[in-house]
Amino acid sequence: MTEPGKEHWDLEIKPRTSLFDLNLKAVWQYRDLLLLLVRRDFVSFYKQTILGPIWFFVQPVITIIFYTLVFGNLAGIPTDGVPKPLFYLAGTILWNYFAECLTKTSTVFKDNTALMSKVYFPRLIMPLSIVASNLIRFAVQFILFVVLLVFYYAKGHLTGINMYALLFPVLLLLIAAQGLGLGMLISAVTTKYRDLAFVITFGVPLLMYATTVVYPLSEAQAKFPAYSWMIKYNPITAIIETFRYGFLGKGSLDLGLLLYCTLATIVILLLGTIVYNKAEKSFVDTI
Repeated sequence: MTEPGKEHWDLEIKPRTSLFDLNLKAVWQYRDLLLLLVRRDFVSFYKQTILGPIWFFVQPVITIIFYTLVFGNLAGIPTDGVPKPLFYLAGTILWNYFAECLTKTSTVFKDNTALMSKVYFPRLIMPLSIVASNLIRFAVQFILFVVLLVFYYAKGHLTGINMYALLFPVLLLLIAAQGLGLGMLISAVTTKYRDLAFVITFGVPLLMYATTVVYPLSEAQAKFPAYSWMIKYNPITAIIETFRYGFLGKGSLDLGLLLYCTLATIVILLLGTIVYNKAEKSFVDTI
């Protein structure tokens, strides 16, 4: 028999006393659930589709064809001497990853109310599963980027990859953290103010044009010097520009701007986590 006062429990659920208490130990203990949620997102999204995961390739290919025709040929926006399809693909795969993490995380409470209101698990698992599942799509699209990169390099259109390409894991972590932090912040706010979800629907595509996805930063600074600072200090801009500089040898490399981007990302992630932790305690009563 177990002596009184010496019971041993496999799991103890305790209230958090601090907004900064992320309970990462519990998140690690539920890593199997994280993998199951990633698998669920992947399977449910492409279930009963004709092409299945091939859509990972189809979407960016159609996008870069459209961008090449409209922005490259019709509008005549220069691409710093980089082949247009490769230039647009470099920005598109990063932007798509950020946008998917942001939009899906921003509705995590609303989309998972039934599960969250009945079963205990660390709530941080849900947004983390979204970031992880979208990483699969990014990986597939990055392979497409590498294939196109090798093709143009073999044809002599590029000077090659430089040492700044080694920053790629850091850049990927930064853009994932931005999408996660902003998504958690918006998800917490939309539990009380539902109409904010409509702002996200049309706001995220508009935000793309304030980022150097379809044009280089140098072009924005040359044509709109009075307003280009808004594009320059967009935290996503430094990530895309550094990515292009490392893999394509073209673009703007500003380590000071990258440091600013890192600090801004930390603030966004910290703020989003604090608000998310606060909202998860009572979201069932307001959703």
